Amino acid sequence: MDAAAAIVMPKLGLTMTEGLIASWRVAPGDAIKTGDILFVVETEKVANDIAAEADGRIAEILVGEGETAPVGAPVATWSSAAEPTSAPARAARVVATPLARKHANAHGVDLRAVSGSGPNGRVKAADVAAAIASAPRSEIAAPAARPVSQPEPPAPARAGERRRPASAIEKVTARRLAESKRDIPHFYVLAEADVTGLLDFRDKMNRDPTATRLTLTHFVVAAVARALAEAPESNSVWRDGEIILFDEIDIGLAVDTERGLVAPVLRGVDRLGLDALASTAMRLVRTARDGRLVLGDMEGGAITVSNVGMFGVSRLAAIINPGQSAILGVGAVRPTFRPDETGAPKLCQELGLVLSADHRVWDGVRAARFLDSIVRRLEHPLRLLR
Repeated sequence: MDAAAAIVMPKLGLTMTEGLIASWRVAPGDAIKTGDILFVVETEKVANDIAAEADGRIAEILVGEGETAPVGAPVATWSSAAEPTSAPARAARVVATPLARKHANAHGVDLRAVSGSGPNGRVKAADVAAAIASAPRSEIAAPAARPVSQPEPPAPARAGERRRPASAIEKVTARRLAESKRDIPHFYVLAEADVTGLLDFRDKMNRDPTATRLTLTHFVVAAVARALAEAPESNSVWRDGEIILFDEIDIGLAVDTERGLVAPVLRGVDRLGLDALASTAMRLVRTARDGRLVLGDMEGGAITVSNVGMFGVSRLAAIINPGQSAILGVGAVRPTFRPDETGAPKLCQELGLVLSADHRVWDGVRAARFLDSIVRRLEHPLRLLR
């Protein structure tokens, strides 16, 4: 058997520069077979199982749980008769929701010993709870990897404070958003759209019980796609000192899930009619909330739409997702009196919009023109039909 060689942090996405070790599935001295899960990497709010591509034995774990490592950096060493590598798992993978994995890690539960009740045997949080309640720990607990190092204990909490450790995904989210705010020169453009006609139009379309139910978010995404098609230079991002222009119009959609906010990407939105867009968006939202997103679902696109209007928020100035160049914050619809063509007060339903843009890619005039294009389409919804 060869001398110990490195298992490295794999590159799991175009913009990935480092990954966070969410959990180890092996310990030093463990014998490993091809396809065995070695560790779980958290990146872009997606858990990735990393599997062995050859037989061998773990020698040493170099990066502990909750710690990050750059792409290509050693995270462990092992001895193998073949070249030691690691890759996203393609075999022996336990399909489980992120919350189920979190509970399993917290209680030392081996997910391979849990029967899943979700689609295609997917293990859910309730399945883990049932396994903990019904079986002796010796039957469900997997041997835990020995800690690599002991971090210094935090200072004791002061009176009136309670503390809990940040989860792996919270650490990834905090790091990524801090990097975005630090490295991307944000600027903001605000506008209001009179959606009185749009809401009537939507209600009429939703009266058809055979049609896909449309929401305000679907119309906003459609308007963004049409605006990008009209101004293709805006369908671009900054990457490594270059401006990358996309041929396809892909748009991220912010989704609130049990493990936090994620932004999976809708593909080819400009080619979709409203019904197809709504159906595709609803499937993607279900996939996100079921914890079934894969890394490819989170990649691409120049812009994301984030709608918080259902919480009564008038406007949202959001942080740009790393790897993109803009995000559109959508607020609540509010009744407002505006003067009509004769100057008389007229009751309107107004929607607050905030475009956060990367000043390396956008300038103020182009951002204002782009947001105005979105507003015009929302105020004339027939322009969104295709």
